[in-house]
Amino acid sequence: MNHSSKLALLGLSLALTACSSLEGDKVDYKSATKTKSTPLAVPPDLTQIVRDPRYSTAGTSVSASGYQSVSVNQPVATAVSTIGDVRVERAGTQRWLVVDRPADKLWDSVKEFWLDSGFVLTMDQTSLGIMETDWAENRAKLPQDIIRSTLGRMLDSLYSTGERDKFRTRLERNAAGGTEIYISHRGMTEVYSNNDKTQTIWQPRAVDPELEAEFLRKLMVKLGVTAERAKVLVASETPKQNSRLTTVNGQTVAQIDEGFDRAWRRVGLSLDRTGFTVEDRDRNQGTYFVRYVEPVTDKTEPGFFSKMFGATAKVSTPQKYRITVLSQGENSTVTVLNTAGAPETSGNAQRILKVLVDDLK
Repeated sequence: MNHSSKLALLGLSLALTACSSLEGDKVDYKSATKTKSTPLAVPPDLTQIVRDPRYSTAGTSVSASGYQSVSVNQPVATAVSTIGDVRVERAGTQRWLVVDRPADKLWDSVKEFWLDSGFVLTMDQTSLGIMETDWAENRAKLPQDIIRSTLGRMLDSLYSTGERDKFRTRLERNAAGGTEIYISHRGMTEVYSNNDKTQTIWQPRAVDPELEAEFLRKLMVKLGVTAERAKVLVASETPKQNSRLTTVNGQTVAQIDEGFDRAWRRVGLSLDRTGFTVEDRDRNQGTYFVRYVEPVTDKTEPGFFSKMFGATAKVSTPQKYRITVLSQGENSTVTVLNTAGAPETSGNAQRILKVLVDDLK
């Protein structure tokens, strides 16, 4: 082979390598529990606990505690499984699906979707309408160089993106008898913890709305929408800031420039995104019952949050709150209450509201 032929072959190889890194699927997940890598610990605030019966509300409230009984015991007309019964609603960077089918008819399909996508489910609670995946690595982000392309999966364990993702899916029955499906992302990244770069820790990274959108698109295809149509429906739009912190009667609240229905949906998705544990919800009362764990500085007893936030972080006792969404004409206000239903006066209330406002964009 002459010199020019070698150059041509080299150029072709580089071109193919470049193409392989730019084309193909955006996601290719492998759960940490399916590989030899050490799985990430689950933070205490994400473990399932027994729900407090005080939070169960009698009547026709569409709450998490009533999810299973409402969807199973009440007859609901099932829409024909066509493109027309699935649509996307959005607000800024947030998107969710509305499907004209009862939640109990969708649950198995959604569960199968996540398992087929390479995930392991660590939460599968029909009574809450919530399923959650284990931490997993997006192998589509690995560089598709000529060595990996040639040797294939033989050296796969030597490659790592240094990132892990997990996803929470929430199914909520709407007033029309259909189901709203929310997918929220949480991510972590591996960084060096010392100057010698001999040790690493995992720390949180920003929520990725495009990953959420990608899985919403794939789920739409699973539910019968064509790939081309799903891509158009989930297409991005310019984010818009329409929430802010303000003070009402001396109490800090979040104000959202939207009516109750959309504000309720968006606050629920933000709670899922930002790591709160929603134990129950009562849409008629506009209330989410949540658990929150505040990291505090303490050098003793390092645990999960120590690994995530550094050696000086310690997990404090989990606190329970009520996040209320109230209609104020064309706007809505979000307030943090304690378990007794009184305004929360600690600094945590303002911190929680700021986290929500930052996400409601």
